[in-house]
Amino acid sequence: MDSDPKGYELNGKPRLDSPGARPDALPKRPLNMNSYANKKSVAESMLDIALLMANASQLKAVINQGPGFHSFVPLVVLISISLVLQITVGVLLIFLFKTDLNNPAKHAKLEFLNNLATGLVFLIVVINIFITAFGI
Repeated sequence: MDSDPKGYELNGKPRLDSPGARPDALPKRPLNMNSYANKKSVAESMLDIALLMANASQLKAVINQGPGFHSFVPLVVLISISLVLQITVGVLLIFLFKTDLNNPAKHAKLEFLNNLATGLVFLIVVINIFITAFGI
């Protein structure tokens, strides 16, 4: 064994970038794309739920203000559209979460659905910017 402590990790194994490390000693475990995609979908779903709750609260505040509020109709329409799109994205994310990414036959469909979900999230953000601009 080499006496240089810089070439070893805390567990005593040679560091992969050290001169004495062997390339065949690298772990051969493949990256689990399902795990990555599932974690990403769960994080997006949590953000979607938070925004859904905020929009529901905004809708309640607008309705409590009543039709006499200067931006009542545009806000109700924008918040309703945002809520419908958020529910749609939530359903898409659940579908993406449940699907196996290792099946090459499903890659094109999953890529389309992922792009659709991303586009809808962008649209939701734009709508919510307008909701904020009209103000409650």
